[in-house]
Amino acid sequence: MVSFNMKKSLLTIIFIAGVLSGSGKAQNCGCAADLCCSRFGFCGTGDDYCGTGCQQGPCNPPPATNDVSVPDVVTTEFFNGIIDQAAASCVGKNFYSRSAFPRCPRIGSQEDSRREIAAFFAHVTHETGHFCYIEEIDGASRDYCDETNTQFPCSPNKGYYGRGPIQLSWNFNYGPAGNSIGFDGLNSPETVANDPVISFKTALWFWTNNVQPVMSQGFGATIRAINGALECDGGNPATVQSRAGHGNGGRSAANSGVVDGGGN
Repeated sequence: MVSFNMKKSLLTIIFIAGVLSGSGKAQNCGCAADLCCSRFGFCGTGDDYCGTGCQQGPCNPPPATNDVSVPDVVTTEFFNGIIDQAAASCVGKNFYSRSAFPRCPRIGSQEDSRREIAAFFAHVTHETGHFCYIEEIDGASRDYCDETNTQFPCSPNKGYYGRGPIQLSWNFNYGPAGNSIGFDGLNSPETVANDPVISFKTALWFWTNNVQPVMSQGFGATIRAINGALECDGGNPATVQSRAGHGNGGRSAANSGVVDGGGN
């Protein structure tokens, strides 16, 4: 499928580390009162913890809130409406699960939150074939090492091809994603395909840093943030239409509670 072609980015969404449960409990990292809970669920001080995406504590700026309950939007029916469309033989059927999806903070208005959740799952549905794929098809045969990037140098015999919900690719994504989330992205990139929680976190990491900032520009801008010239400006109109179709269905489901699996 086209979504497994070469790309430089991984999709992510604003999130709180921790398992999503149907109980809808308040987000809580368990940090001391004088520490911030970062967007990735770690406790500490400074901009990495208290800056953008900070969930709890002396955040700067303070976290936005609204009445949207993420567990109430990403219901079992919503999630299963997507993954149930994948064939029983798909490896992702035994890998991706609702329980592995981290919580999301309630950013902006209720409509903003619902739109963002719907957009995330629209892209994930397209990228993974309804949660069928964990790794990029034939990805191991492709070279995703940017040797000019000296900050995140490639490790020998390691492949940085697409893995996870939005196919994390390239050493310059695996390195910083691993540093932020807490795994060795450069030396153990396969973790993204072996640990479902880490897999979702990497997708959400990219969204937070690359896609969320352009949400106000419309769904087309999120496609550009994910796959750029490979799809936009006439690069591949069919995949653009596919993503848009999933987005329309997912947004309708998020707003009305009528789950259609993110579109067909």
